[in-house]
Amino acid sequence: MSDIAAGTPPREIPVPEGASPEATAAAQGLYTRGVIAQQGAFTREWAAGMREDTDAALAEALARPDGAVGRGPKRHYVEIHPEQLRGWVDLVDHPWVRMVSEAVLGPDYEIVELGFDVPGPGAVNQPWHRDFPMPAETREHGRLTSLAFNLTAVDTEEDMGPFEVAPGTQWDLPEGFDHEMFPPKSAYPRYEALAERKYPRMGDISARSALTIHRGTKNESQKSRPVLVLGVDAPGGGNAEHHSMAVTKPFFDALPERVRRHVVCPVVDELTPITQKHSIEGLMMGEA
Repeated sequence: MSDIAAGTPPREIPVPEGASPEATAAAQGLYTRGVIAQQGAFTREWAAGMREDTDAALAEALARPDGAVGRGPKRHYVEIHPEQLRGWVDLVDHPWVRMVSEAVLGPDYEIVELGFDVPGPGAVNQPWHRDFPMPAETREHGRLTSLAFNLTAVDTEEDMGPFEVAPGTQWDLPEGFDHEMFPPKSAYPRYEALAERKYPRMGDISARSALTIHRGTKNESQKSRPVLVLGVDAPGGGNAEHHSMAVTKPFFDALPERVRRHVVCPVVDELTPITQKHSIEGLMMGEA
């Protein structure tokens, strides 16, 4: 049984020996607040290309059964293969992404997920939640075993349903949580008091523990707010089994070695469209 109290990080934050001040600050930020960001990591032109690719992938996914999964009314999640995103290598090889991944997850971190969320016009408040149950390694030893990197495809405005996060709640023990992911309504006032709304702009990138309690808010605009998701695990993190990412052999062989060593998905002769596996049932209806 853990001695971590709800909302309290471990007494000692694990930082790699010899870590730079920037890497140390990144680890401290993720272990304390649960979310950090780097503004202007990419150009607006790069982000516009990402938007073109996610728009095309969303249209393709919605045109076939189980190509997209609902994350609440007027919200969709689509998992894609790296080759569907022209800037994937730029993303996973970005110095900030590599630094943060190594600082928190170790030198042998694994790239396990690529997808995007699209809260469209009419999306409602999600219930407060984390993306999966707290792993035993986190509960018993106070170690984070996964990170989610997020990149917006638009300049986020107040009426577009900004992302809300309750800093520090990655350590909340899931007592009374539905499916160990959805805290009881009695906890909502605390999360609302802690909540920070995020207004990233095209080119910004954030990293968070997917255990940090968060939600998407009501989209009152007539615009969609696509957000790319890159999932990264520590070795043994276990999230790869929930995803279907694959790469072709020519693509894999052309990757820089420092990227290739972190790719743990199947290498295939031909890509097949992904049938979404990472459904979160408790998000389907929005906030009750």
